[in-house]
Amino acid sequence: DDAGLREGESLLVHGGTSGIGAAAIMLAKAMGAKVYATASSDEKLAAIRTLGADAAFDYRQDGWENAIAALGGADVVLDMAGGDFIKRNMTAMNHGGRHVSIAMLRGNIGEIDIFQMMRKRLRFSGSTMKIRSFEEKARLAGALRERVWPLFAAGRLKPVTDGVFPLAEAAAAHRRMEAGRHIGKILLKTA
Repeated sequence: DDAGLREGESLLVHGGTSGIGAAAIMLAKAMGAKVYATASSDEKLAAIRTLGADAAFDYRQDGWENAIAALGGADVVLDMAGGDFIKRNMTAMNHGGRHVSIAMLRGNIGEIDIFQMMRKRLRFSGSTMKIRSFEEKARLAGALRERVWPLFAAGRLKPVTDGVFPLAEAAAAHRRMEAGRHIGKILLKTA
Protein backbone atom coordinates (compact mmCIF):
# COMPACT_ATOMS: atom_id res chain seq x y z
CA ASP A 1 0.00 0.00 0.00
CA ASP A 2 2.82 2.46 0.79
CA ALA A 3 4.15 2.26 -2.77
CA GLY A 4 0.84 2.58 -4.59
CA LEU A 5 2.05 0.45 -7.53
CA ARG A 6 -0.47 0.56 -10.37
CA GLU A 7 -1.02 -1.42 -13.54
CA GLY A 8 1.39 -0.32 -16.27
CA GLU A 9 3.98 1.02 -13.82
CA SER A 10 7.39 -0.51 -13.11
CA LEU A 11 8.84 -1.99 -9.94
CA LEU A 12 12.47 -2.53 -8.92
CA VAL A 13 12.88 -5.28 -6.33
CA HIS A 14 16.19 -5.87 -4.58
CA GLY A 15 16.66 -9.36 -3.22
CA GLY A 16 14.45 -10.87 -5.90
CA THR A 17 15.04 -14.43 -4.71
CA SER A 18 14.19 -13.77 -1.06
CA GLY A 19 10.75 -14.84 0.08
CA ILE A 20 9.49 -11.25 0.05
CA GLY A 21 11.27 -10.47 -3.22
CA ALA A 22 9.82 -13.50 -5.01
CA ALA A 23 6.32 -12.68 -3.77
CA ALA A 24 6.73 -9.04 -4.82
CA ILE A 25 7.78 -10.04 -8.35
CA MET A 26 4.80 -12.36 -8.81
CA LEU A 27 2.32 -9.94 -7.23
CA ALA A 28 3.53 -7.01 -9.36
CA LYS A 29 3.28 -9.11 -12.53
CA ALA A 30 -0.24 -10.21 -11.55
CA MET A 31 -1.10 -6.50 -11.19
CA GLY A 32 0.18 -5.78 -14.70
CA ALA A 33 3.44 -4.05 -13.74
CA LYS A 34 6.85 -4.29 -15.39
CA VAL A 35 9.40 -5.76 -12.97
CA TYR A 36 13.15 -5.32 -12.63
CA ALA A 37 14.93 -7.34 -9.95
CA THR A 38 18.43 -7.78 -8.58
CA ALA A 39 20.26 -10.85 -7.33
CA SER A 40 23.82 -12.04 -6.73
CA SER A 41 24.43 -15.08 -8.96
CA ASP A 42 23.60 -16.45 -12.39
CA GLU A 43 21.37 -19.09 -10.76
CA LYS A 44 19.44 -16.42 -8.86
CA LEU A 45 19.15 -14.18 -11.93
CA ALA A 46 17.64 -17.11 -13.84
CA ALA A 47 15.26 -17.77 -10.93
CA ILE A 48 13.92 -14.20 -10.87
CA ARG A 49 13.36 -14.34 -14.63
CA THR A 50 11.42 -17.58 -14.11
CA LEU A 51 9.34 -15.82 -11.44
CA GLY A 52 8.36 -13.27 -14.08
CA ALA A 53 10.86 -10.40 -13.83
CA ASP A 54 11.17 -8.57 -17.14
CA ALA A 55 14.86 -7.88 -16.52
CA ALA A 56 17.36 -9.17 -13.96
CA PHE A 57 20.56 -7.48 -12.79
CA ASP A 58 23.56 -8.67 -10.80
CA TYR A 59 23.80 -6.06 -8.06
CA ARG A 60 27.51 -6.82 -7.61
CA GLN A 61 28.17 -5.30 -11.04
CA ASP A 62 28.41 -1.56 -11.62
CA GLY A 63 25.78 0.17 -13.71
CA TRP A 64 22.55 -1.72 -12.95
CA GLU A 65 20.91 1.59 -12.00
CA ASN A 66 21.77 3.12 -15.39
CA ALA A 67 20.60 0.01 -17.23
CA ILE A 68 17.23 0.19 -15.45
CA ALA A 69 16.92 3.90 -16.24
CA ALA A 70 17.67 3.11 -19.91
CA LEU A 71 14.89 0.48 -19.94
CA GLY A 72 12.35 3.04 -18.78
CA GLY A 73 13.18 3.38 -15.10
CA ALA A 74 11.37 2.31 -11.96
CA ASP A 75 8.20 3.96 -10.68
CA VAL A 76 8.50 2.07 -7.39
CA VAL A 77 11.52 0.63 -5.57
CA LEU A 78 11.04 -2.08 -2.94
CA ASP A 79 14.38 -1.83 -1.16
CA MET A 80 15.72 -4.43 1.23
CA ALA A 81 19.31 -3.22 0.76
CA GLY A 82 19.50 0.36 2.02
CA GLY A 83 22.98 1.76 2.52
CA ASP A 84 24.82 2.64 -0.68
CA PHE A 85 21.90 1.42 -2.82
CA ILE A 86 19.75 4.44 -1.88
CA LYS A 87 21.66 6.82 -4.15
CA ARG A 88 21.80 4.23 -6.94
CA ASN A 89 18.06 3.62 -6.64
CA MET A 90 17.48 7.33 -7.16
CA THR A 91 19.28 7.10 -10.52
CA ALA A 92 17.04 4.19 -11.55
CA MET A 93 13.83 5.92 -10.43
CA ASN A 94 11.41 7.78 -12.69
CA HIS A 95 9.99 11.24 -12.01
CA GLY A 96 7.36 10.90 -9.30
CA GLY A 97 8.92 7.61 -8.16
CA ARG A 98 8.22 6.03 -4.78
CA HIS A 99 10.90 4.32 -2.70
CA VAL A 100 9.89 1.97 0.13
CA SER A 101 12.61 0.67 2.44
CA ILE A 102 11.73 -2.57 4.24
CA ALA A 103 15.19 -3.72 5.36
CA MET A 104 18.75 -2.44 5.50
CA LEU A 105 20.99 -5.35 4.58
CA ARG A 106 23.68 -2.99 3.22
CA GLY A 107 23.43 -0.56 6.14
CA ASN A 108 21.00 1.86 7.73
CA ILE A 109 22.76 4.99 6.46
CA GLY A 110 22.45 6.01 2.82
CA GLU A 111 23.22 9.11 0.78
CA ILE A 112 20.34 11.09 -0.72
CA ASP A 113 20.94 13.74 -3.36
CA ILE A 114 18.34 16.29 -2.23
CA PHE A 115 18.40 18.16 -5.55
CA GLN A 116 17.79 14.94 -7.49
CA MET A 117 14.97 14.05 -5.08
CA MET A 118 13.36 17.46 -5.64
CA ARG A 119 13.97 17.53 -9.41
CA LYS A 120 12.44 14.06 -9.86
CA ARG A 121 9.76 14.61 -7.17
CA LEU A 122 10.74 11.37 -5.43
CA ARG A 123 9.00 10.11 -2.30
CA PHE A 124 10.67 7.95 0.33
CA SER A 125 9.04 5.85 3.02
CA GLY A 126 9.90 2.95 5.26
CA SER A 127 7.89 0.08 6.61
CA THR A 128 8.35 -2.70 9.13
CA MET A 129 5.85 -5.04 10.71
CA LYS A 130 7.72 -5.21 14.02
CA ILE A 131 6.51 -1.87 15.40
CA ARG A 132 2.94 -1.94 14.09
CA SER A 133 0.06 -2.34 16.51
CA PHE A 134 -1.93 -5.56 16.71
CA GLU A 135 -4.89 -3.75 15.13
CA GLU A 136 -2.81 -2.56 12.17
CA LYS A 137 -1.34 -6.03 11.66
CA ALA A 138 -4.87 -7.47 11.71
CA ARG A 139 -5.99 -4.92 9.11
CA LEU A 140 -3.05 -5.82 6.86
CA ALA A 141 -3.75 -9.54 7.29
CA GLY A 142 -7.35 -8.91 6.25
CA ALA A 143 -6.21 -7.03 3.15
CA LEU A 144 -3.91 -9.93 2.24
CA ARG A 145 -6.76 -12.40 2.68
CA GLU A 146 -9.01 -10.28 0.49
CA ARG A 147 -6.61 -9.24 -2.27
CA VAL A 148 -3.69 -11.68 -2.36
CA TRP A 149 -4.98 -15.10 -1.27
CA PRO A 150 -7.37 -15.27 -4.25
CA LEU A 151 -4.33 -14.95 -6.53
CA PHE A 152 -2.83 -18.03 -4.86
CA ALA A 153 -6.13 -19.88 -5.25
CA ALA A 154 -6.21 -18.96 -8.95
CA GLY A 155 -2.62 -20.15 -9.44
CA ARG A 156 -1.35 -16.67 -10.35
CA LEU A 157 0.91 -16.65 -7.28
CA LYS A 158 2.84 -19.66 -6.01
CA PRO A 159 4.87 -20.08 -2.83
CA VAL A 160 8.60 -20.23 -3.50
CA THR A 161 10.41 -22.54 -1.11
CA ASP A 162 14.09 -23.39 -1.19
CA GLY A 163 13.83 -26.46 0.95
CA VAL A 164 12.45 -28.11 4.06
CA PHE A 165 14.84 -28.92 6.89
CA PRO A 166 14.06 -30.99 9.99
CA LEU A 167 14.18 -28.84 13.11
CA ALA A 168 17.29 -30.76 14.20
CA GLU A 169 19.05 -29.32 11.11
CA ALA A 170 18.11 -25.69 11.82
CA ALA A 171 21.79 -24.74 12.01
CA ALA A 172 22.36 -26.09 8.48
CA ALA A 173 19.32 -24.15 7.25
CA HIS A 174 20.73 -20.97 8.80
CA ARG A 175 24.14 -21.60 7.22
CA ARG A 176 22.47 -21.98 3.81
CA MET A 177 20.58 -18.71 4.28
CA GLU A 178 23.60 -16.82 5.64
CA ALA A 179 25.68 -18.01 2.67
CA GLY A 180 23.05 -16.53 0.35
CA ARG A 181 22.48 -19.81 -1.48
CA HIS A 182 18.71 -20.04 -0.99
CA ILE A 183 15.95 -19.08 -3.41
CA GLY A 184 12.67 -18.37 -1.63
CA LYS A 185 11.77 -19.34 1.91
CA ILE A 186 13.56 -22.00 3.94
CA LEU A 187 11.13 -24.06 6.01
CA LEU A 188 11.79 -25.90 9.27
CA LYS A 189 9.70 -29.02 9.90
CA THR A 190 8.80 -29.49 13.55
CA ALA A 191 7.13 -32.90 13.41
